Amino acid sequence: MVNENIASSQIDFGKTPPSGGWGVPVVIQNEQTLEVLMLGYMNAEAFEKTQAEGKVTFFSRSKNRLWTKGEESGNFLFVKSIHIDCDNDTILIKANPVGPTCHTGSRSCFKTDYNQNFIFELENIINDRYENPVEGSYINKMRAKGLNKIAQKVGEEGVETVIAALAETEEDLIGEAADLLFHLTFLLKEKGLSIKDIAKKLESRHK
Repeated sequence: MVNENIASSQIDFGKTPPSGGWGVPVVIQNEQTLEVLMLGYMNAEAFEKTQAEGKVTFFSRSKNRLWTKGEESGNFLFVKSIHIDCDNDTILIKANPVGPTCHTGSRSCFKTDYNQNFIFELENIINDRYENPVEGSYINKMRAKGLNKIAQKVGEEGVETVIAALAETEEDLIGEAADLLFHLTFLLKEKGLSIKDIAKKLESRHK
């Protein structure tokens, strides 16, 4: 877990709402897709329990006690990193969710557009295929053919994307671009790289 050395004394828990000791607001973000999952509150005790156990624990306003997300449902939020804002009175936690986060059964408590972040989930699916091979899956068949075949497929999909852009429909272009992104993500994994590595390079070029 990143930033695990943050002490509760660094956070200004004194800025509590007038209605009581809820603590400070905590934004939970999916570490893989970057989607905002929920908002809760932590006091110092909840924060320290979260750090100690690696699972998000809030101060529940309705229960009036510490409450570990998932203690009833099993849908825990496993902490990947913790960040404090510039005023030291709001916490951001990037977490790995198990199951849906919202009590309604939804992925997030907020109604957001998930499609724009699915490429990160795709990367996660590819990673899972590497760690837990599924006999007969496309990824495992391609891996058996080796790096050259995976790289060749990226080239083929690149050409097909260009052709679709110049001479085919918008739907065809979207389909070919999706195939290209899938195979490029696959190739990056085969080479031990990730989308984050590409994002960092793009950011450095922008500066």
